[in-house]
Amino acid sequence: MGSPSGLDSLCGQQIKICRNTSTSGDRPGRTGTTFSLIMKSFLVAIMILAFAQGCTSSEAEERLFTKLFYKYNRLIRPVENNSEVLDVNFRLTMSQLIDVDEKNQIMTTNVWLKQLWMDYKLQWNPAEYDNISILRVPSKMIWTPDLVLYNNADGNYEVTLMAKALVYSDGTVYWLPPAIYKSSCKINVRYFPFDEQFCPMKFGSWTYDGSLIDLIPSSNDVDLEDYWQSGEWDIIGTPANKNTLKYPCCDEIYTDITFTLHIRRKPLFYTVNLILPCVLISFLTVLVFYLPSDSGEKITLCISVLLALTVFLLLIAEIIPPTSLLIPLIGRYLLFTMVLVTLSIVITVIVLNIHYRAPSTHTMRPWVRKVFLEVLPPLLYMKRPKRYNHGENPNKEKDLNYFELKEVVHKEGENPHSNGRDIFDNLHPSFKLRTLSDDVGNPNIDAPSMSKGGGRYSKEFKQAVDGVKFIAQHLKSEDEFNSVTEDWKYVAMVIDRIFLWIFLICVICGTSGIILSAPLIFEPVVTQIERDEAAMTAAPTMSATTDLPITD
Repeated sequence: MGSPSGLDSLCGQQIKICRNTSTSGDRPGRTGTTFSLIMKSFLVAIMILAFAQGCTSSEAEERLFTKLFYKYNRLIRPVENNSEVLDVNFRLTMSQLIDVDEKNQIMTTNVWLKQLWMDYKLQWNPAEYDNISILRVPSKMIWTPDLVLYNNADGNYEVTLMAKALVYSDGTVYWLPPAIYKSSCKINVRYFPFDEQFCPMKFGSWTYDGSLIDLIPSSNDVDLEDYWQSGEWDIIGTPANKNTLKYPCCDEIYTDITFTLHIRRKPLFYTVNLILPCVLISFLTVLVFYLPSDSGEKITLCISVLLALTVFLLLIAEIIPPTSLLIPLIGRYLLFTMVLVTLSIVITVIVLNIHYRAPSTHTMRPWVRKVFLEVLPPLLYMKRPKRYNHGENPNKEKDLNYFELKEVVHKEGENPHSNGRDIFDNLHPSFKLRTLSDDVGNPNIDAPSMSKGGGRYSKEFKQAVDGVKFIAQHLKSEDEFNSVTEDWKYVAMVIDRIFLWIFLICVICGTSGIILSAPLIFEPVVTQIERDEAAMTAAPTMSATTDLPITD
């Protein structure tokens, strides 16, 4: 081949050094041992053979490279006849599902592109090159398919890391470059966070049409053997489909392979941090109707719940894409809860208005008294204390005090030394002034006893009775006022109890109806990896075969 190369010169120098070392040792006669000489000779022979073989292999590989790439043009499609179609076997290997950006509708993946084709220019006889059957060649030195990701979302359509390719002696080229792709994915948020997505990855040649390159899928799905499990998504399936399309720009027909990633979200994170707090907040709406109106905190509680739901709604707006086509499941539930809270505010205002009504401003109609004080309380398991029970006889105590007053007046009238004022001093403490006033104004009372004792105290006594009558009427009016006021408060309490049960039923039914409407919430998750492992377990005797055929 000409002058020896630098690698051959280096090997020659190493052999020369080994020979000098072997002859510059101690003489056998000087050592007196024949065994030492034999061992040294054996070691020198092994070193010479090793160096010689290394130099020969390197020389053979260099000769092979020189032969293969002497007139090789990497810009020309490797076919003997220009009318031939070059078959390119292609399969996608998923290494990691990095991220699914719902807001921007972008899926980020770490993949390996398995590509295999035949290059007739890269063939040799291994026997002529020390049985070298495989070469690792920089991919920039050979022709490679210009496969790109059609639905790319960040501008990098091609492979960025040009890894080395494996070239076999029969002309088979196996290229496995890694790549990180950001692909467009239409996100369906209808059942978020109990959703599943179908994200396609479309690969095809950018310049070679179907008459020049034929893409052949090596398998009907994505290879997940080296897949790193995602903490947010499960891969349910990854079917591969070959498509033949004619684009408006060109007359040729182009082929592509589309891998559709069927992924399902793991809902635990959103259930704990989003759905569960929303459910608890919605149940706080029911407690608004159990809070007493006199506490003055009913409206405050309603507004606080409404603000909390608004915060959660803003959090969801930051996650889901800004689409007007669908409302996500969690969004529908928050809107449902906000409607309930808004209605609770309106009802609370009405209840407070009824609670603070008075006889001076509102008159209670008979049907209101009948419905809210007599009919509804037993149905709602409400029992009013007997002291305020409507329908008791208010004249019972009045009749008792009338006879007590009459007896005292007669006794004082028979006493000649009475001045008329002792009447009120001798009354029983339970005597009600309003009873005296009613009896004095009654013409049927046996009043002669009041005039016994002469006119000396009759005038004073009548003035005192008039005063008692005025006080009795005032107390009676005040009691009636308080009684009607308490009735209004009880009506408000009955309305609160009615809406407590109504809202409780609405919250339970609404929560169950909206959240359980997701079709995937009870469906078991069976991933592609689990199916592959089950298939391997069911057929343990099957021999493993590679998806990309490589022959020696």
